[in-house]
Amino acid sequence: MLQPFEVLLEDPDSASGPLPPSLAQVYGGGLRLAERRGRPLVFSNFVLSRDGRTSFNLPGQAGGGEVSAFNPHDQWLMGLLRARADAVMVGDGTLRLEPEHLWTSNYICPTHAEPFSAWRLELGLPGPPLQVIVSLEGDFPPEAAVFGAGLEVLIATTPRGLARAEERAGGRATVLVVGEESGVDLRRLGQLLYADFGIRALLCEGGPRLIGSVIRQGQLDEEFLCLSPVVIGQNSAEGLRPGLIEGVGFTPELAPRSRPVSLRRAGDYLFLRSRYEYRGA
Repeated sequence: MLQPFEVLLEDPDSASGPLPPSLAQVYGGGLRLAERRGRPLVFSNFVLSRDGRTSFNLPGQAGGGEVSAFNPHDQWLMGLLRARADAVMVGDGTLRLEPEHLWTSNYICPTHAEPFSAWRLELGLPGPPLQVIVSLEGDFPPEAAVFGAGLEVLIATTPRGLARAEERAGGRATVLVVGEESGVDLRRLGQLLYADFGIRALLCEGGPRLIGSVIRQGQLDEEFLCLSPVVIGQNSAEGLRPGLIEGVGFTPELAPRSRPVSLRRAGDYLFLRSRYEYRGA
């Protein structure tokens, strides 16, 4: 039995959404996501090391599990957020790092598969979330498990990535060109997901370059962070061990800000939820 989170801070509005009793008991209250018009509510979930990194970037040890030391509360919260999402979005780099992964509650937290699935039914979400892969070049592993698991998959790419994406998907995913040669237009992608796929809550799980682009385009509404006590460090002789945001930079005048709305604790781990605000928006 997973011990309940200790609630240290809670904005009453963020906790006003109902959760089934078995989930509310663990989470320490309810969970509410706001609604947007014309595009989904976009929220992210990452684990961050004590020194602000998201990956050891070592062969076979580049995922978030190593950063959290496979903490059960982190896995449970990932399951909860995936259960709430209509779709989960990742970049093709994340897919290459974890080709065996499925972005569903049942995969990440099978011990609570039954209550997560029951909650999705209550929400009117009978199946697993749509799996959205953002790929500029159409460069993703065609053998990835997500293509053979009976899940609905959508690949958002650019004109230069279309042919490769269609070849690698092999008819097992919907492939859409969303944007120009320079990159995927995440604003337009959100509009398409909202209008054509009925997506109202879109969970982004990385990687750091994708979430950087989401923030740069002003599309991230909420952020969930597991603050791990694990220290990763950076050796100049090794490859980059990325931070939370990569590939974009902001000036002091236009830097986005986040406002904490909840903070939970489980042992040595802290779980922070924040809302994003954009200057000049």
